[in-house]
Amino acid sequence: MKRERISTILKEPQLGEKITVKGWVRAFRSNRFIQLNDGSTIKNLQAVVDFENFDENLLKKITTGAAISVTGKLVESLGKGQDVELQVESIEIIGEANPEEVQKTVMQPKKHSLEFLREQAHLRFRTNTFGAVFRIRHAVSYAIHKYFNDNGFYYIHTPIITGSDCEGAGEMFHVTNFDLNNIPKNEDGSINYKEDFFGKEVSLTVSGQLEAELAALALGQVYTFGPTFRAENSNTSRHLAEFWMIEPEVAFNDLNDNMNLTEDFLKYVINYVLENCKDDLDFLNERDKKEQASKPQNKRSDMTLIERLEFVVNNDFERLPYTEAIDILMQSKPYKKKKFQYEVKWGVDLQSEHERYLVEKHFKKPVILTDYPKEIKAFYMRQNDDGKTVAAMDVLFPGIGEIVGGSQREERLDVLKEKSAAFGIAEKDLWWYLDTRRFGSVPHAGFGLGLERLVMFVTGMTNIRDVIPFPRTPQNAEF
Repeated sequence: MKRERISTILKEPQLGEKITVKGWVRAFRSNRFIQLNDGSTIKNLQAVVDFENFDENLLKKITTGAAISVTGKLVESLGKGQDVELQVESIEIIGEANPEEVQKTVMQPKKHSLEFLREQAHLRFRTNTFGAVFRIRHAVSYAIHKYFNDNGFYYIHTPIITGSDCEGAGEMFHVTNFDLNNIPKNEDGSINYKEDFFGKEVSLTVSGQLEAELAALALGQVYTFGPTFRAENSNTSRHLAEFWMIEPEVAFNDLNDNMNLTEDFLKYVINYVLENCKDDLDFLNERDKKEQASKPQNKRSDMTLIERLEFVVNNDFERLPYTEAIDILMQSKPYKKKKFQYEVKWGVDLQSEHERYLVEKHFKKPVILTDYPKEIKAFYMRQNDDGKTVAAMDVLFPGIGEIVGGSQREERLDVLKEKSAAFGIAEKDLWWYLDTRRFGSVPHAGFGLGLERLVMFVTGMTNIRDVIPFPRTPQNAEF
């Protein structure tokens, strides 16, 4: 018989129908009740076995983690915890799981630490928490593509291997096919990259933005969605060496248009998750409540996970200049009572504690900060008329702080050349980028969103390593 997915069965139960289900055993109680899960939903299907009708040796193989196929009649359940259940008529063992070995893994039916789960990333998909996280990650990714497609954007695949670090976004991973035990050198002892595969020094990209700009200045509005890499030796809960970025670019948009796009986009994606991932969100919401209850009172969130998502969807984002935000922070009680860990003054980048104060305490809504000091932002951001600030923007969310960074790009060739020089970027390394300002240059704007940062927000997970299937961090490239 054709295999039915458990999510479909539970959503549209056909009582009295004979069906076949395949999945993994989560539990087998009293040699009678099998909790079966096939990954399509966080919910299990209860399969009821009349053990007198089955061989004892077969039943012994139905252990936690085993893969089985069951066929039977779907009926209304008389027990608690489920609406329907499967009266089993036949069982096939597809893949056995040794109970003694299972006890050493994350499949053992008990609470495990997230650190232990990371050590077994190849198996953590089978837990309720990570099943929920990665189903939601898929939903977020789908919603991102759907939003841009429905709004007339073109999906651009920008290079993973790049010959420039013009973004200035941090240390990069070098790419080479040299024999590392016999690297060709120039007479002065430097590496002779002319003999390398690409004939020049190249690295893994930290952003697809600059290339996306080239496409936007012909196709009008585009977006990238791909892997990016940072070779920073950071082991914090918010950093990965490999992560995914979404970067739209729109010709003829100014900073205000960019803010409108960002707000509409974020609300759409989060609302999609609220509407389409209810079971997984309900589970993660309960998990988040327990996590918050275990924290000290001063570090707990005032909102549950679902309330934080609704907080973003149901509120207009507050918009204000960086300078005004600094004034608010310097007038705040935490600043006056010296409760901020990091300093607050004009010219420094805000820390998460400052951003969360603005969102959660002062405005009580998501915030977009604009017009940052030019010294703390990238060279490609459009310089404002005051000569001190640039047309940048950061979007701040509750519980997480900055989630999106963007700007109106500098479209004036003379200003862009001056800024490039000030940042120590040679024109010969950026000739192709400068060319777009020579031929029909127009105002344009865009932003960057780290997928993992957004998935952290919508799932309530607090470590970025827990929202990507196989995290890449310093000294860790397992699996």
